[in-house]
Parts: sequence; structure tokens; C-alpha cells
Amino acid sequence: MVTTCDDLETETTNILRPRGFEEFIGQEAVKENLITATKAAAIRGTALDHILLFGPPGLGKTSLANIVALELGRKLITTTGPALEKPFDLAAILSSLEENDILFIDEIHRTPKPVEEILYSAMEDYKLNLISGQGIFARTSEIKLKPFTLIGATTRTGLLSSPLRDRFGIILRLDFYSVEDLTKIIMQSASKLQVNLTNEAAEFLASRSRGTPRVANRILKRASDLALIRGSSSIDLNVAQEVCRMLDIGEFGLDYLDKKILSIINGPFKGGPVGLSSLAATSGEPEDSIEDVVEPYLLQIGLIIRTKKGRCITERGRRVLSGQSYSLFSL
Repeated sequence: MVTTCDDLETETTNILRPRGFEEFIGQEAVKENLITATKAAAIRGTALDHILLFGPPGLGKTSLANIVALELGRKLITTTGPALEKPFDLAAILSSLEENDILFIDEIHRTPKPVEEILYSAMEDYKLNLISGQGIFARTSEIKLKPFTLIGATTRTGLLSSPLRDRFGIILRLDFYSVEDLTKIIMQSASKLQVNLTNEAAEFLASRSRGTPRVANRILKRASDLALIRGSSSIDLNVAQEVCRMLDIGEFGLDYLDKKILSIINGPFKGGPVGLSSLAATSGEPEDSIEDVVEPYLLQIGLIIRTKKGRCITERGRRVLSGQSYSLFSL
């Protein structure tokens, strides 16, 4: 058996995933709702209500789905919306589920319409209505399913149809993390990776992690690499600062793509407004990357605003882009 770099990266990611609600740092309101719902379902011995988790990528939606399954002691089947190309792809998965098992669909907003439509009866009545053949040879077959829980994750709730969205009994939003919570996450991850890390370095890395645990853990792993090749026994502030320089991560966690988007709005488009398609064409970046990854954080920290005519850079954004050092909360 050959072990690839991707296998090692996946293994490391799994090590860092919290194994219970007590290990999951931050998102207190979301956790409170999920703890209540899972405990109630366990007492009743019934399937948990279907759950929709939404928010920017990297905030812990997949981790929470894993924790819910662990807390309930049920099997978790994971797939993505784009992977469910045909209704029979979904039917095969649903029909294999045991009672009260959990199906996690990431990027559920990208599920093809024909597949989405058979989810309606599956979620509501635990049955599938499938059509085979065409024209006069078309036949409808009904397949009964065992009670199950669907956990959907999305970065774009606006792309979910109302019929699908309305079938979720629990809808929860995940927000960006505070520097304080990210510092705790980084310290916890360092402990799991058996890496020594100073408090000062942890706080610095947290301030550069754009409110996102996935980014925080990625920077931590690269800092661990740098400390290792330098023969250092721990990640100190100097190592933390150097790795952020190497990764081109600046103040407030702004990376190359963030600064590129800000520069385009501020330069060629004279501060905006500029539409998403024009921004994508000028930057050479996919619209999805801008809208799902870059824009939410820039909006959150007030560097851009979104109007009916398009995106505009703010005065705060101009100051940060020009290299002036300000606290985001004092601009």
C-alpha cells in the first residue's frame, strides 16, 4: 500500500477534528442548539430532525456533523451535492442507511435539481418515488426508507430552493471566530500535533487566520514545518511571523487574493461599484471563489460593502490596502 501526501494531509486533518462538543471551541449558540436536539433525540430514540448548517467555508460544518453522529452513536455517510449526479446515486445511499443513521451532504446547494426533488419525499415521509423508463414505458416505483437524519452544509443559502430549505427542522448559521477562540483552537491543535507553541505565537497566528479554524490549522502546520527545519524546539513569535511572511499573509489575515481583489476595486474600478462577473474577469479568479471565500471576510471586517450595483471598497479598505496599520475596530 502506497501512502500519498493527500493521505497524510487527510490523516492530519482528522486528528485535528474535535471528537465531541466539549472539544469544539466557539459557535456557542450553534452548539447549544445541537446539544439540546441530540439529547432529546437520544431520549426519544427517534431520528434527529434534519439539520442545515450554513456559513463561510472552514468554520466547522463537517466537524459538527461528525460530532452529532458520534454523540448519537450512529453511522455517518458523507457525500457532496455535485457527486449526486443522478437520482439513483442518492437512492443507493439512502436505501443503505440503517434506522436513525445520518447522511451529510456538503455543498448541498450544488445538488442537481432532479436529485433535489426526490429528497423532498425522502426527508418528509421517508420514502423515495423514482421514475424509470420514458414515455409510455415510464414506471414509478416507491421505496420505503428507514428514518434517517440529513445534515446539509452550504455556503450559499440563497441558492437553496424554498421546498428544500423548508424541510430542515434545525437551521443554524456559523459565524467567523474571534481571535480569542482561534487562539484556543490553535493551542488545542498544537497539543494534538505534539508541537510546542508559545502563547504569543498562538495569538499572532490567530490574528492572521481570518476568523477561520481551517486557515488557523493550515498556518499552524506550516509554522511547525518551519520550526522543524530550523531545529527549533517550539514555535515562537519569530517563527510565527516568518511563516506568515512566507505565505504572504498580512495584517488581519489578508492574503494575496484578498489584496488582489481590493486593489482591483480600488484601482481599475476607482473604488466601485463593480459587479461580480467583472471582478472575476479582471482578476482571473472564479466567481465562486470570490463570493464564497474572499468576499464574506472582507465584508465582515468592513473593507468592502455590497450594493445593488456591485462591490465598493470602503475608506477602511483603502487605509488597510495602503499599508496603514490600524485596528479594525478603531477605523
